Amino acid sequence: MIEKMKVLHIVTEASKKTQLLDELRDLGVVHFAEKKSADKACTDRFMLLSKTALSLKDYSDGTLCEEILSDEEFEKVFKASVEALDKIKSLGVEKSSAITEADKLRAWGDFKPSDVTDLREDGFDFYFYKVDKKTYQDLKDAEDVKFIRLADVDKMPTIATLGRLPSNFQANEFVLPPTALYQYGTIALNCTLELKECDKTLRDASRYIPSFNDQMLKAQNDEEYSSVSNTAETGEGLVWLSGYIPEEALTDFKKLAAAKCWAYGLDDIADDDELVPTKVKYNKLTRLMVPVFDILGTVPAYREYDISFWFLCFFTLFFAMIIGDAGYGLIFLLAGIALHVKGKKLTDLVMLVYVLSVGTIVWGSLTGTWFGLEGAMNIPFLKSLVIPSFANYPEYFGISTTAQQNAIMKFCFIIGAIQLSLACIMNVKRKLGEKDLSLVADIGWLVAIDALYFVVLFLVIGEQINLAPVAVIVVVGFLLVVCFGGMSPDKTFSQGLKAGLGDAFTTFLNTISAFGNIMSYIRLFAVGMASLAIAQSFNNMAAGFSGPLVIVGAVIMIIGHALNLVMGLLSVVVHGIRLNLLEFSGQLGMEWSGIAYNPFKKIDKIKK
Repeated sequence: MIEKMKVLHIVTEASKKTQLLDELRDLGVVHFAEKKSADKACTDRFMLLSKTALSLKDYSDGTLCEEILSDEEFEKVFKASVEALDKIKSLGVEKSSAITEADKLRAWGDFKPSDVTDLREDGFDFYFYKVDKKTYQDLKDAEDVKFIRLADVDKMPTIATLGRLPSNFQANEFVLPPTALYQYGTIALNCTLELKECDKTLRDASRYIPSFNDQMLKAQNDEEYSSVSNTAETGEGLVWLSGYIPEEALTDFKKLAAAKCWAYGLDDIADDDELVPTKVKYNKLTRLMVPVFDILGTVPAYREYDISFWFLCFFTLFFAMIIGDAGYGLIFLLAGIALHVKGKKLTDLVMLVYVLSVGTIVWGSLTGTWFGLEGAMNIPFLKSLVIPSFANYPEYFGISTTAQQNAIMKFCFIIGAIQLSLACIMNVKRKLGEKDLSLVADIGWLVAIDALYFVVLFLVIGEQINLAPVAVIVVVGFLLVVCFGGMSPDKTFSQGLKAGLGDAFTTFLNTISAFGNIMSYIRLFAVGMASLAIAQSFNNMAAGFSGPLVIVGAVIMIIGHALNLVMGLLSVVVHGIRLNLLEFSGQLGMEWSGIAYNPFKKIDKIKK
């Protein structure tokens, strides 16, 4: 259920601003939609803490000090860590530069550049060059150029000249380095020693990663506090804030406001307010979908539906049909038990795994699918669980493969028609309470979808249908949508009719789309059959190994079924969730464009 919200305005004396913010944070129920940026100091501290903590993980050996450091002790560790990380960067550049320069200089030998500088000061203006063989020969023939042949560098003739070479000779001048070769080696060695000291500092600091996490949490709370503080408006000795509060939290707020002598005002949510946060109140059952919604990052808009119950029901069915194998369901069940034992409590995620695994076991049992093994049908108990028309091995029940496949496809289309029809009924129920005449358009969609279901059966599985009455019903539904689709409480009948007629072509396209939406549910059949075929293929491959090679066959089965499981889970994400978020939600008119309710309070977990 999506909880009702109120717009809240709070006013108090400017001198009590800090008290106001502290009390509101402790109460933790007011959502501020348009907050200003936090102070740069708060933001920078969190970013530096986060960056440093992430770097320290590379130096950790897994040994952590769970005792949280005091603020004073932590600042010493933090400062040393930041300095060490910065120093590592500069030392790395310095060492790399020294090694590069030493490599360049090594071919010229280990000499003191100062000796050459001294000679230049004494009037001997020496310069050094690498030349090719042709240039060297030209230099030998030139009477006006005096040079000394040196040892070759990089297999090229090398010379020393008194004064610069004339420009008509092509040569690579050796620029005198500021440091001797041995000094570069000393620099690199010193950098290595200092890097080791920095590494030690960071390894020691990595033990205090829990303290870094604690300080990051404090910094993020400070950042949030600063943001709300900057959002508060002040003037004429007063300070005021505006936000949103759930109706069920009003009693606690009013008690606090009376005790603190705050003035406040409450407004209803305006029809055009797009910043209203969505707070979904889950029960024990619908709460199981929270892990899925968190992964998807989906939030219904304030004026949309909470479909968590229907999402759970259909998602469980879709999951079971796509995975399609009771053996795989047993694996998921064991995984759920392992998570339960490891966590020592029944979390929403663990309970969801239990529900999905049981659903998969049930569907796999009804279709007679156990790790894709045909031999499972030779076991009387497993065979007795199968619905013959759904059996993946229909020959054991005297049913043709075509009849079995048609039965599964028909079942998929029935699911589609039911889910889309449910969306229409939900729209009608809601609009009935709002006295919105466009509910007639949703009735039109309901009858059109149910009629299109029979068209799908006729086209896909060849079921004999009298298309004349079906076509009439589709046309009637289309006309109802055209005539009433533009209605709303703020329009007259003629205005709504005009708007609906203006969208007639769009409605025509949407009718075709509704046909495609029902067809879309065949993916449950197709993906389930593909998963079975893959399992059977790996089983047949493994069956080809006997004797000592039976171990190879076992490995093939394990790897093959593991890959099939992974592909099945990906298919659930692509297909199972899509049917809920696109086809079903689309028929409901949901866009999942909501803003999650995020009240101003102290957080106990770092937000990513």
